[in-house]
Amino acid sequence: MTATKAELKELSSAVVEEIESARGDLIDLCANLVSVASVNPPGRTADVAEVVRSYLSSFQITTTTVKADDEAPNLVADVAGRSGGRHVIFNAHMDTMEASDPSAWSVPVFQLTRREGRLYGLGMGNMKGALAAMCLATAVLHRHRTAWSGRLSMTAVSDEVMFGERGTVHLLHARPDLAGDFLISGEGPGFMQLAVAEKGLLWLDIEARSAGGHASRALRSETAVMRLGDFLAQLDALNDTYATLPRELKGVTGGEGNLGLRLSLNAGTISGGTVRSQIATRARTELDIRLPPGIGAKQCETLIRSQAGADIEISVIKAWDANWTALDNPLIVSLAAAVESVRGERPNHVVRLPGSDARRWRNLGVPALCYGPQPTLSAGVDDYVVEQDVVDCAKIYALTALALMQ
Repeated sequence: MTATKAELKELSSAVVEEIESARGDLIDLCANLVSVASVNPPGRTADVAEVVRSYLSSFQITTTTVKADDEAPNLVADVAGRSGGRHVIFNAHMDTMEASDPSAWSVPVFQLTRREGRLYGLGMGNMKGALAAMCLATAVLHRHRTAWSGRLSMTAVSDEVMFGERGTVHLLHARPDLAGDFLISGEGPGFMQLAVAEKGLLWLDIEARSAGGHASRALRSETAVMRLGDFLAQLDALNDTYATLPRELKGVTGGEGNLGLRLSLNAGTISGGTVRSQIATRARTELDIRLPPGIGAKQCETLIRSQAGADIEISVIKAWDANWTALDNPLIVSLAAAVESVRGERPNHVVRLPGSDARRWRNLGVPALCYGPQPTLSAGVDDYVVEQDVVDCAKIYALTALALMQ
């Protein structure tokens, strides 16, 4: 039986109040998550999974483990409401980026620091803050499960940071029922904005070749290293390319600095030669290219190949196009309404810069979005979230799920 509007309004108010009153427990959960390292690589998340399992178990929520190996498990918590209704999936990953240079941090890397309204610690922005918020939202909805219709599944996954196969890829293969009807990812696009889309990706390996010889015989643009350097300088101009968004995304912005609409091309590694006094016969670079909606991976690859000389070899390592959910989808409408209810204003609709597991659901035809407490475009030294944002996210996740499941 579907809840009436009056019943849903009363239930939503109770859920919001309970989440606010659980602020202390939520911060404690954040502290427990941060204290357990899960840097990827190697992406060992077993201890983080145990923290999540223990927390949910304290609310009598049973979790199941779906794993490709013991080091990187995926946890699933299923909460069933009354019969009928739709299936909403919460998704958060447990692995984190590296801390970069720990000596540059002003706070301990693996210890939660609560200071001036912020919660510091590795992974808080990406994305243990959102993971904690989803845990609390799941626990509160479980407490009220006899008052709503539908099904909620919370998924805490591994191996997302490195686009690995042990996380959501394995989970959806082993549990196709977890495709659900709607997917809410806790990945934040920054600044508490709502990511309805995310950039595509093109990874290219590029190798330049030339004849060898002694350094004293080097000629302009005739050595492998210089040929590669010239080609990279040419490709750098692509960083000034902005996309025209598809009509379906009219009104979506590029976010901070309009970066969501810009193609970004980065040479992540470069190598060539063995000794200073010899001409390198080969030079190699690994490119990471992020593609906004409106610029396809194949289109970009073709453009780059057209600019390559005969001595440049290009290999495609990974590629996928930008992906999105239409602005009028009930998922987008419901979460935006929940944000307005909790925070007093609707969020901007933006294109998220990095990839996320939301793509895995969109590839299955399931509407998906990214919304979370990451405060800026990307995490880094002194990784943090705003404490109130984490609390608000728990409320917003719960309210959105309630609206969609009925």
